[in-house]
Amino acid sequence: MTSASLYLNMWNTIRKSLWLKSNCLSHQNQVASDSVHRGNLALQQLSCNACLEENKACKCDQSFESCKRVSAVDERHAEANNSFTHSVINMTGMLIGLGQLSTPYALETGGWSSAFLLIGLGVICAYCSHILGKCLDKNPKSRSYTDIGQQAFGTKGKLIAATLIYMEIFMALVSYTISLHDNLNTVFSGTQFKVSWAKLSKSQLLTSMAVLVALPSLWLRDLSAISFLSFGGLLMSLVIFTSVACTGIFGGVKANHTIPALRLHNIPAISGLYIFSYAGHIVFPNLYKAMKDPSKFTKVSIVSFTLVTTLYATLAFMGAKLFGPQVNPQITLSMPPHLIVTKIALWATVLTPMTKYALEFAPMAIQLEHNLPHSMSSRTKLIIRGTVGSVLLLVILALALSVPYFEHVLSLTGSLVSIGICLILPCAFYLKICWGQISRPLLLLNFTLIAFGLLLGVVGTISSSKLLIKNLNRAHSG
Repeated sequence: MTSASLYLNMWNTIRKSLWLKSNCLSHQNQVASDSVHRGNLALQQLSCNACLEENKACKCDQSFESCKRVSAVDERHAEANNSFTHSVINMTGMLIGLGQLSTPYALETGGWSSAFLLIGLGVICAYCSHILGKCLDKNPKSRSYTDIGQQAFGTKGKLIAATLIYMEIFMALVSYTISLHDNLNTVFSGTQFKVSWAKLSKSQLLTSMAVLVALPSLWLRDLSAISFLSFGGLLMSLVIFTSVACTGIFGGVKANHTIPALRLHNIPAISGLYIFSYAGHIVFPNLYKAMKDPSKFTKVSIVSFTLVTTLYATLAFMGAKLFGPQVNPQITLSMPPHLIVTKIALWATVLTPMTKYALEFAPMAIQLEHNLPHSMSSRTKLIIRGTVGSVLLLVILALALSVPYFEHVLSLTGSLVSIGICLILPCAFYLKICWGQISRPLLLLNFTLIAFGLLLGVVGTISSSKLLIKNLNRAHSG
């Protein structure tokens, strides 16, 4: 997940908004809705988005409450139309992402025994997906991860969940930008590029230019104009996996490296890389709500996590055997540069971050716009939204160029944030919401998982932070 990011949430709410609009048109010929209003409704999931203008009363012939009831019925039909197979494809697509670049490095660094940690975390995260579904069963009105947090612990629970979500989005975008920087440098390794007045290296200049090219996408209001970009992540994953396999089969690289059995001292650092690879839980409630038969959500989780874990483990062993101790934290940078498949994989990795900025920022942008005064004009809201997004993106660029250590930033993201979203909070929510109906063995299991998550998060955060600081000090002293 990939960190992950909120693609399915955005797509489902866009689709739902369009469905509701169609329904209300059958009751009312007059529809008042500008793009900002649609954006706000997409995030807030309000009931009758075609019936109300901003700051105006409902003009439907029937009462507003009646319109809401009609909309609620159609909303269920608009959302709950995903089959079992469709849901598996969606969940798998949400999970596979940036983390797969680092699994070969993590396996080589931690030893082949660390694959048990990778698989174990996959099993645990699948279980946490299952109990999120149980929480949603308890309150059908809950529609998102933050709703479950509010159901469990009130406003504090919602605030904690939202804070972790936005932290993960921000830190994941920093990692994406570092990946963009590293892969751009390799793509243009033989090209001379320099601007006399800019005190930046070639790779820094190229990265800055790429980010500036992507920056205007943050000013888009129509979410449907960028929702198709979410398919790029899954496509990139397939390209990378195929490219690594082709390198071993046709590229002349022999898989003859020996993977060490266990490097225990490296386990805390790589645990963050592993957990980040499963960071998709923030969108699972939306997947649940989109299913025709939500009772099959647990089966969807089992199948999806099995597929993803198999892909991660296969890619990890394949990359570690092919490149050994020289394997890069990003597997694409270890591949022989002269091969066509390498160039394809590099370009796929370069283009992906440029499509992520608008998608990842959109939920925050819509929330920001929703919180602005209703009396403010649409143009002013657009300027504020675009300006805030642009400033955030430039901050992300500055951080990525200042801290260009992909594996340490990704590991820190996993240990500091993703472990809470994927493991600790789901167990805590489940215990609070379903306390009276949980058997003693399950109570013990969930408390054990929370303790394990806290331990893994603390030691992983300390380890990755130390390595990050160490590399920064080395860079400055050099």
